Amino acid sequence: MLIERIYDEDLAQASYLIGCQANGTAVVVDGRRDIAVYQDLAEKNGMKIVAVTETHIHADYLSGTRELAAATGAKIYVSGEGGPDWQYEFDGERLYDGDKITVGNISIQAAHTPGHTPEHLSFLVTDGAFSDQPGYLLSGDFVFSGDLGRPDLLDEAAGGVDTRFEGAKQLFASLRDKFLTLPDYVQVHPAHGAGSACGKALGAIPSSTVGYERLYSWWGPYLATNDEQGFIDELLEGQPDAHAYFGRMKRENRVGPAVMGERAPLQELNPEKVAKDLSEDKVTFIDTRPNSEVHEGTVVRSLNVPAAKSVASYGAWVVNPETDKNPLVLLAADQESAQDMWDHLVRVGIDNVAGYLTSIDSLPTFTPKLIQPEDLAGFEASMVLDVRNRTEHAAGHIPGSHQLSGGRAMWHLDELPAEGTIVSYCHSGVRNSVAASALRRAGYDVVELDGSYAAWNALQNSVPAV
Repeated sequence: MLIERIYDEDLAQASYLIGCQANGTAVVVDGRRDIAVYQDLAEKNGMKIVAVTETHIHADYLSGTRELAAATGAKIYVSGEGGPDWQYEFDGERLYDGDKITVGNISIQAAHTPGHTPEHLSFLVTDGAFSDQPGYLLSGDFVFSGDLGRPDLLDEAAGGVDTRFEGAKQLFASLRDKFLTLPDYVQVHPAHGAGSACGKALGAIPSSTVGYERLYSWWGPYLATNDEQGFIDELLEGQPDAHAYFGRMKRENRVGPAVMGERAPLQELNPEKVAKDLSEDKVTFIDTRPNSEVHEGTVVRSLNVPAAKSVASYGAWVVNPETDKNPLVLLAADQESAQDMWDHLVRVGIDNVAGYLTSIDSLPTFTPKLIQPEDLAGFEASMVLDVRNRTEHAAGHIPGSHQLSGGRAMWHLDELPAEGTIVSYCHSGVRNSVAASALRRAGYDVVELDGSYAAWNALQNSVPAV
């Protein structure tokens, strides 16, 4: 048996290819939309992908299940659990608790483990060449290394009202009745790692075991003493902000993401033509440089999406394909870099990319306004805006600042003043540059706090008390 973990650092998301080496067939679980990685892995191991499935209707990325099935002819399997309000709306065989997918000698058995979402499945994997008992659990967003999937995303991202309490109860029951009934040796392979917004304290360790989580997880003592209320209270406390784009992911993943098919390679565009299209608001320019370089000069009305590990995350903060219809023009060093960024963007449904430029020369530019921490106290701002998470804000913030995380800002413009100058900050300036670029494009007068909260806090600590 082959189990390969494919990890996306951008979204802290893990998908899996499970293959039978005896007959050369494989299944992909929780795949993403840029599917070449699975096709290449299958080819490398002499396998054919014959089945694709997913643990639940995802909120943080757009599923590649339909994309991979269309490209390979694989059969789709999705959850049929959760009741009528949580059913997939595209074709695929429905899986219920106890149902199995078989690939060669391998059995993949669905276990209904609600809590994170009502329809959530985990998958018990048995390598029939060695045993008739499962040795592995693909736990999806149910159990992570050191944490659990948050039960409040339906409230935060899908329009639910107080569903978090029922979800928390379901998580307690899923742990008690499913997870903790498994042998301690069963390996646990979750769908997310550290950095994901699907939990509050995810570990960076790629896998765990049932026994280790039983003994050392924060929730273990509550299950050991059957303290459901204590479990619920700790689970729901301190969850991070959910990005607003999660709601779009939920809707699209339920209906069925559009199948892109084979994408033509991105082409380098003519700078003069791009300049003309920018003047007519026919395209949107994505400045992919670090905020330090953007602050020295950037394209008028451009969006800053740094070309680091968070292209998909930051891209979804500032581009909403449901309302933003302009094709994107990426700033990229070369075609390969542009293609890689596009791969990241399609993971969150940002498909409409016209091409790329290698320079901002010939384009209209401006220099974003900055304010130094020592000048903030005497500056007349209509709002000081903290675009960090609410947990960061609670731990320490500039007095009088308003918290609205960068991943939610463009969906909550009603919280911002219609007139005047907004001074914005995050911790170091990276997230702030992303959010500020989107607010400027929307017409707000935004001044970024140079060095953000870290610089302001350092200044406070350097000033002797009087």
